[in-house]
Amino acid sequence: MGLSAITTSGEGDLADLADLQSNVSQEKRRNMQRYKEKKMVRKIMVFDTTLRDGEQVPGAKLGIDEKVEIAHQLVRLNVDAIEAGFPTSSPGDFEAVSRIAREVKGPVIVGLARAVKRDIEAVSESVKWAERPRIHVFLGSSDIHIEKQLRIDRKKAFEWAVESIKYAKKFCEDVEYSPMDATRSDLDYICSMIEETIKAGATVINIPDTVGYAVPEEFGVRIAQIRERVPNIHKVILSVHCHNDLGMATGNTLAGVRNGADQVECTINGIGERAGNASLEEVVIAIKTRCDIYQAEVSINTREIMTTSRLVSRLMGIPVQPNKAIVGSNAFAHSSGIHQDGILKDRRTFEIISPEEVGIVGHQLVLTARSGRHALRHKLEELGYSINGGDFDGVYRKFLEVADRKKKVEDEDLRAIMA
Repeated sequence: MGLSAITTSGEGDLADLADLQSNVSQEKRRNMQRYKEKKMVRKIMVFDTTLRDGEQVPGAKLGIDEKVEIAHQLVRLNVDAIEAGFPTSSPGDFEAVSRIAREVKGPVIVGLARAVKRDIEAVSESVKWAERPRIHVFLGSSDIHIEKQLRIDRKKAFEWAVESIKYAKKFCEDVEYSPMDATRSDLDYICSMIEETIKAGATVINIPDTVGYAVPEEFGVRIAQIRERVPNIHKVILSVHCHNDLGMATGNTLAGVRNGADQVECTINGIGERAGNASLEEVVIAIKTRCDIYQAEVSINTREIMTTSRLVSRLMGIPVQPNKAIVGSNAFAHSSGIHQDGILKDRRTFEIISPEEVGIVGHQLVLTARSGRHALRHKLEELGYSINGGDFDGVYRKFLEVADRKKKVEDEDLRAIMA
């Protein structure tokens, strides 16, 4: 059926579409129930790094009180771990991590450290107040990082990684290790490095796509290969941390989940170094919406997503783009007449996610020149106007005249038309 047929037949076709969408939704619920009954649903831990990687955006520096405020909101969001900062980077960051460790209860509180003793000691000192502290150590593992940045060889980097984990383990039971630039690293090399760092005491192994180089098919295979080739990988949490330089951070993260990752490292609104990180809200809602595909679940309180997004945006001074998935202002806005008609009849026709699920009160019908009669009548009724059939034709013609002159018809425009 072509677009013209849908436009002319209108209600009948949309009713059929609503029935189809209802059947799909019911089948999805049945699939989810079957997976749960078979105990196939895995728990995926959500590690939020907004306060560390997210804060590396130029101009987004947060004060200590602002960091603590966001950390408390992340508790309400129910994340599993908060990477509170990079304590050795500045006295302010050390104090912020220390305060969060003292005041914020529930999630694991993580501090980042280079693979050097003074960094590890600084993290240990700042997170020691937490109920559940973790030291996160990273070291470059790709040849370009080893040779050009570290200016050493593979053997030295390997030994350095293992020794740093052993040293961190003296201060904290929970130690995460990241072979930086893992997606551009030799697979045999990082598998050996991961195996030995686990023997040295690592409890979490994170696979970072540090420069956003990977694509989902490739990244998923790499996670599966690590699962298969590292003999002691079952002893640790396997995490993924993806950047968005090619616009694939969310896709790569989800490919990691499908191939056995236990933890996803994300930021609110997808903020972060360069083009940003995997977006927490996108990853979480994708897993929840497509449980039939990912066979996994998260413990996030999704109704706190919008509140968290707006808080981070306001405190960091970084607006959320209108068409941003899940939290953008247009994510649940409809201006097309066909879409508006479907939404008014059954929201499932053009919404796969309930706005209320992410903390938004209802969808938004935006009146433009492409809006139909159904949406206009609905909006006028919301404003308290009741119009007979013959009179409505005249109102609709006047509405189109106004809509052709303006990008968006506001409530005051409708009141002026009715006057």
